[in-house]
Amino acid sequence: MLQVAVIGYSGPTDRSPVFELSQICHQVGKILAERGDVIITGGRDGVMELVSESASSHGGRVLGILPSNDEGNDYNQIKIRTGMDFALRSLIISKSADAVISIGGEAGTLLEILSSYSYGKPVILMKGTGGWTDRILPVMIEGRYLDNRRTVEIRQAQDMTQLLKCLEEAENGKV
Repeated sequence: MLQVAVIGYSGPTDRSPVFELSQICHQVGKILAERGDVIITGGRDGVMELVSESASSHGGRVLGILPSNDEGNDYNQIKIRTGMDFALRSLIISKSADAVISIGGEAGTLLEILSSYSYGKPVILMKGTGGWTDRILPVMIEGRYLDNRRTVEIRQAQDMTQLLKCLEEAENGKV
């Protein structure tokens, strides 16, 4: 069992780009719930809400780490109201996770990818989901690292089979 942060696009779930990622978000939530992992998100809308909804409906445990006094989505079973801005809240998400899954995302997601890497947390990029999850690929060293320190390998998954393999390796300390 891991504490897995899922990061990515925020925004309405019925609009682009989040809407197009509904299926993958639901699959990720289901897989994490079935594995018995604790799902950590920023607790709001978008990818966070879709993954949390799926995980909750499959018996998963969902923890939302919220910015400011935001109430978050209805699928957070535990809400941590940090009173912090989005950037500081993101550091708590990164520090609390054993592994991080990135699905699309804008600047906040990029911050979470970078901070997770800096903290030595395995990051799994769901390839083909857009945003910084895909944009970061060309700048990575050897397609796996963000800097020459090679703190932790950043993995890529194109489907749920690859995601499961990455999670199992993270759980067994092979990343």
